[in-house]
Amino acid sequence: MVKNWIDRLLLLADGPSAPLRALGVIVAVLILATLFLMFWWDSEPEVFDPHAIAAERARGNGQELVAGYVTTATLIHVAETLLDKRGGYLRNDVMPPGVLMDNIPAWEFGVVVQVRDLSRSMRNDFSRSQTQSTEDPDLAVADPQFSYDSRSWALPSTEGEYRAGIEAVHSYLDRLADPTQPGAQFYTRADNLVAWLELVEKRLGGLSQKLSASVGQERLNTDLSGDPSAKQATNSPNNVSVKTPWLEIDDVFYEARGATWALVHFLRAVEEDFDDLLRNKNAVISLRQIIRELEETQAAIYSPMVLNGSGFGAFANHSLVMANYISRANAGIIDLRSLLKDG
Repeated sequence: MVKNWIDRLLLLADGPSAPLRALGVIVAVLILATLFLMFWWDSEPEVFDPHAIAAERARGNGQELVAGYVTTATLIHVAETLLDKRGGYLRNDVMPPGVLMDNIPAWEFGVVVQVRDLSRSMRNDFSRSQTQSTEDPDLAVADPQFSYDSRSWALPSTEGEYRAGIEAVHSYLDRLADPTQPGAQFYTRADNLVAWLELVEKRLGGLSQKLSASVGQERLNTDLSGDPSAKQATNSPNNVSVKTPWLEIDDVFYEARGATWALVHFLRAVEEDFDDLLRNKNAVISLRQIIRELEETQAAIYSPMVLNGSGFGAFANHSLVMANYISRANAGIIDLRSLLKDG
């Protein structure tokens, strides 16, 4: 019996069609390997505890959790997770399977935008005592590194530039925790926090609009409303039709997932570092409610694809659900900014 099977395999391996069969086997193996890696890499990182990450780092380096330590350590960990997660950084891939994927690369871009915003706020606001003070040299390096093209695969690569930014933030954090280096500072003032929250508010507002456009909308032009003397460069129509292209709906959804994933950690870190300020303004609960709304955006997706049913149709619309949580978080941030300014 066994001898018969061996004889058959030998016959298949001989003859002019043998190279074609071998090529077919190789192609089939490559396709299966690509599909497996696509499935394996299509995974979003878990939410982590910013305080635990910062405390572990501080213990390992013999440092204290000084003002700004948790926020800075969280920025580092989020950026490192972006590069070191399962499959690594995929957004700039030009070869399979990364080039065939779009959900996780869109998620990565959402994280990148939040990393850029926080690093810039740290450079321009958190680390400076006043507008006339000089910027921190390490943060002056990190900011442009994180602003590098998110899709560059050639030299210099995106990963290399982002890692240079991470190293610069590492250097800033070590100086921040060193009592002999008073040049590195992190000021937990209300105006600094408000400046960053203004950026967050705009990002969330933009994501909410993009998500809501999944079903198509006719919107009135409100660009100049509220200011009768305002002007714009060119005229715009009074009614604007907005609809996300069908092939981009899941990209917008996962970009929002990535942005809110990063914001959950940054806001938790801010709660730690700005604890005294938030308590004095009676704003702790307001911030926690914002975090709770954003945490809901990270719930597990049980559908094999992002559904795009109509608003009140028979099928779910995941984009509208995401937009709901983001809009509520955005409204909370508007109230929190007002409370920090006037409370």
